[in-house]
Amino acid sequence: MPAPTLELWQAEWCPASHRVRQRLTELGLTYTVRQVPVAREDRAELVSSTWQESIPVLVAEGEVIAGEDAIVSYLNTRFAEPPEAEYQRAKAAKAKQQELETACPKLAAATR
Repeated sequence: MPAPTLELWQAEWCPASHRVRQRLTELGLTYTVRQVPVAREDRAELVSSTWQESIPVLVAEGEVIAGEDAIVSYLNTRFAEPPEAEYQRAKAAKAKQQELETACPKLAAATR
C-alpha cells in the first residue's frame, strides 16, 4: 500500500503545530510542511488551498482537516502506532526538559 500524501500547513512558532508534528513523527509518517505567515492577511495561499485561515491544517489525500484536536484524532484513527512511537515520545520529552533547563537553570536545579 503506498504511503499517504500528507501536507501540513503550520508555523514553527505555533504550539498546536508543534504537537501535530510530534504526533506525525511518533507515527513515523512522511509529510510535506507548508509554512504559514504570522499575519492572517498574508495567508492567501493557505485560504485558497484549504479554505481555512487558522493553523494547523492537514491535507490528507485531498481531505482538509483543521485544528490540532481534529488532526490528531484523524491520525489516531487511520494510522497504527509503530513500536518506535514510545522512543520518539521519550526523545521529545528529553529535548523539552533540556530546553527548560537551559531557559530556567535555577528551576532545573530545584527539581533535581
